[in-house]
Amino acid sequence: MKKLIIVSALFAWIVCFSAAAQKKISVYAVGFYNQENLFDTCHDEGKRDYDFLPNGSYRWDGLKYSHKLKNMATALADMGTDVLPQVGCALIGLSEVENAKVLTDLCSQAPLKARNMQFVHIEGPDRRGVDCALLYNPSLFTVRDVKLHPYVQTLAKDSAFYTRGFLTVQGTLADEPVTVIVCHWPSRFSTSFYREQGARQVRALKDSLLRANPNNKIMVMGDMNDDPTDKSMYEVLAAKEDIAKVGKDEMYNPWYNIIKKGTGTLYYNGAWNLFDQIVMTPNMLNAAGQRDFSTLKYWKCQIFRRDYLFQTEGKYKGAPKRTTAGGVWLDGYSDHLPVVIYLTKERK
Repeated sequence: MKKLIIVSALFAWIVCFSAAAQKKISVYAVGFYNQENLFDTCHDEGKRDYDFLPNGSYRWDGLKYSHKLKNMATALADMGTDVLPQVGCALIGLSEVENAKVLTDLCSQAPLKARNMQFVHIEGPDRRGVDCALLYNPSLFTVRDVKLHPYVQTLAKDSAFYTRGFLTVQGTLADEPVTVIVCHWPSRFSTSFYREQGARQVRALKDSLLRANPNNKIMVMGDMNDDPTDKSMYEVLAAKEDIAKVGKDEMYNPWYNIIKKGTGTLYYNGAWNLFDQIVMTPNMLNAAGQRDFSTLKYWKCQIFRRDYLFQTEGKYKGAPKRTTAGGVWLDGYSDHLPVVIYLTKERK
């Protein structure tokens, strides 16, 4: 009879005891969290960041900025600690960060500094001034290559509209090639065409990376501004809800069945959406009945929840506690909840 014990250390592991042998399986957490307008208090030339200046509509001053940094660092450091206490996530994708300065300030906060969290960021063309980034623990993940692949407009009428590209970070996790593509697809102020266009480009990028190295473990993560059931995710990116359904050129989306249960990461008009997702290539999956942990494999996922992330009173009770709502500073976190997946690999 097998017993499962989770041990926390720099590399947390599961120790499986059997009468014949002992197996040790390392566990790694990977997350994503929309930072909801993580702006500093200074104007960036060419960016429409005027609302987030001391004299802007949000009266965004040093006090509010410092509170925002502290709050987000607390949540980011807590992500993954339900399974990996004192360790947390090896990788966390971010959206809605203004620039490298806010990321430097974020990683300087005590909870993240204690783990020596570093960041990857390339300044993008988004007119509002928000980018994607990747936080990583250098004791767990080594960065090998970084590119920002542009979101390419295909209609002539959109040629002057620049939006967020796809931050692609290739590296090594658990001695294996791992690539993370961090996305923030066009908002719902745009039609679904633009998110489907983004999904098509990300799928082509993923396919090209796999052709170059079929052993590459690829995760596409981000605020997709669509649910797992929407066309951009289910048909265009081909992120399927059942491991048995995932073809060799498709991806697995563990969040599909979660949104079907009526919960999500974003609360809008009295209902939950699940825009924040991490999906993965088939080489990260164990088929039904298989227990092959010789390489990195998906274990489970969670919408990360803490009481402090939720509004506890008023009109928005039960919704994620935002930084600002209705023109009032709430000293909160984000309008989105974080998501985490856990990966496993047998230790040799």
